[in-house]
Amino acid sequence: MKIVAIKQTIIIAAFSLIFGALLGYIISKSAHQHTETSTNQHINESANQHIDESAHQHINESANQTWTCSMHPQIRQNEPGDCPICGMDLIPLEDDQNADIDPKAISMSPTAMQLANVSTAFVGKMNPVKQVRLNGKVQADERLVYSQSSHIPGRIEKLLVNFTGEFVNKGQIIANIYSPELVTAQEELLEAQKIAETQPQLFVAAKEKLKNWKLSDKQIEEILKSGKTKDEFPVVADVSGYTISKKINLGDYVRKGETIYEIADLSKVWVLFEVYESDINWIKKGDKVEFTIASLPGESFISSITFLDPVIDPKTRVAKARVEYNNSNGKLKPEMFVSGLVQAKLANKSNSIVVPKTAVMWTGKRSVVYVKTNSEQVVNFIMREITLGSALGDSYVVEAGLMEGEEIAVNGTFSIDAAAQLAGKPSMMSPEGGQVMTGHNHGGTPSGSNVSHEGHEEQPKSTTSKPLSIDKQAKEVLEPLYTQYLKWKESLANDNFAEAQKNAADMKTELGKINMSLFKGDAHNAWMDFQSNFSKNLEHVQHYSDIEQLRKAFQSVSVTMIEMTNSFTPLGKTIYVQHCPMADNNKGADWLSTEKEIKNPYFGSSMLKCGEVTKEIK
Repeated sequence: MKIVAIKQTIIIAAFSLIFGALLGYIISKSAHQHTETSTNQHINESANQHIDESAHQHINESANQTWTCSMHPQIRQNEPGDCPICGMDLIPLEDDQNADIDPKAISMSPTAMQLANVSTAFVGKMNPVKQVRLNGKVQADERLVYSQSSHIPGRIEKLLVNFTGEFVNKGQIIANIYSPELVTAQEELLEAQKIAETQPQLFVAAKEKLKNWKLSDKQIEEILKSGKTKDEFPVVADVSGYTISKKINLGDYVRKGETIYEIADLSKVWVLFEVYESDINWIKKGDKVEFTIASLPGESFISSITFLDPVIDPKTRVAKARVEYNNSNGKLKPEMFVSGLVQAKLANKSNSIVVPKTAVMWTGKRSVVYVKTNSEQVVNFIMREITLGSALGDSYVVEAGLMEGEEIAVNGTFSIDAAAQLAGKPSMMSPEGGQVMTGHNHGGTPSGSNVSHEGHEEQPKSTTSKPLSIDKQAKEVLEPLYTQYLKWKESLANDNFAEAQKNAADMKTELGKINMSLFKGDAHNAWMDFQSNFSKNLEHVQHYSDIEQLRKAFQSVSVTMIEMTNSFTPLGKTIYVQHCPMADNNKGADWLSTEKEIKNPYFGSSMLKCGEVTKEIK
């Protein structure tokens, strides 16, 4: 009985021990799992918090980042993408890292410079040489043109040279003349011969009378030997050359000394070039001229200027430069059109500073360039006003403002200027700084893009002096000029060459009708300058053969029109100054319009809406 009780006790104890161990294992595992879960949860929560903070910071940075186009810096977006105007990739708008060094400098990264096609060059000195292009015609040498006259009065019985252009040799018979006076003189000679022994002086006088009519001694001897008078006498050529004018016809009666032919010796000819008033200072006697003739392709000729007109033609405003050429082979013929080129050197301007035209931004009154300075991280450009001298074709002589060795932007200057305007730095249109751009309109701003200074129009400062006062009558005479100018603008926008050429010619006509006496005092001096510029740019509009030539002339006329509008404000309504930065090979060009709507005269239908309103003249 005791043994059974002991066994039961042992079994219960063993079971309790096993159950306790199992329970302890379960509790221990549960605690470990709880601890591990808490630890992992804490780690995950920390990681998530860090991710959230990084994402939040990234979102804030992205929200604060502005993206722009290197070619159209007025485009501003909050996210990367393509430019809605040109399709180029947008780039981050970088802060001006050099502002603390020079507040007037505009900074550009190498990437932005490459995308904006900005290139630079060092300023150097050289001897200014200008290629002056001249147009002219071949003319006969005036010293070798002869008037062949008749020394005998009478009726033309025969013409042996019947057309213009026929070549005659000296001594050649060119006509026969019947002369009653000569018949009478021959009869007097024959009668004087009979009494020659008794009255020799009368006989000699009769001979001399015939000699005065250019009869030779041989002809007189033939008359004396035959004892008969001649009804017709020949007229012989005094010189050799080409007949350039025929003055008589068969049966005409001519007086003694009357011209019957004009004969020119074309073995030497003149080439008369037209030299415009603006180029006269570049041309001088002795300059070499290389010229070509359209009818002789592949050939070029070289000769020197032997004479320069001392007087300018008051109608054409040109002077003639004469080149003499030995034409023994007869290739050059009078009235041939000639194109010449002179490599002209400007006197007293040796070793001058010369810069490309692409480097200069010109407003009509001011000329500016952008000078490059370097820092550790970025390239900086500072606007500088310069004084221009003579134009050298694709470059300018700089009188003041630059020094040899300085580095300037020679391409992409408009992109730099646009960035300066957007940053409120000194720029071409705002020399004192301040944002003046109102957004570049290419047919509306696409959704998703924010144009800089949206809804804010700050007008650029005028490039002219204070307005000049003119009376009502002077303003009225200017209205037709504006009418034709605006029609010209519309025709160019419509790509209508014929109508644009007519409008330009009509504007030239209206200019000639304006009475300069209506402008008084300072206004008179200003008008004379405006009129001179108009006349120069409108002079050849009726001779242009394509619309691009008309657009180039319109660009120059627009500069003067804008300056005149700022000075006189002649219209009784608001007029807008509009600008296209892509015109004139990306140098930019302006024009006037009475409507805010952009109709680009420089590109027409290809880019009709390209442009912006930069000023409002009320």
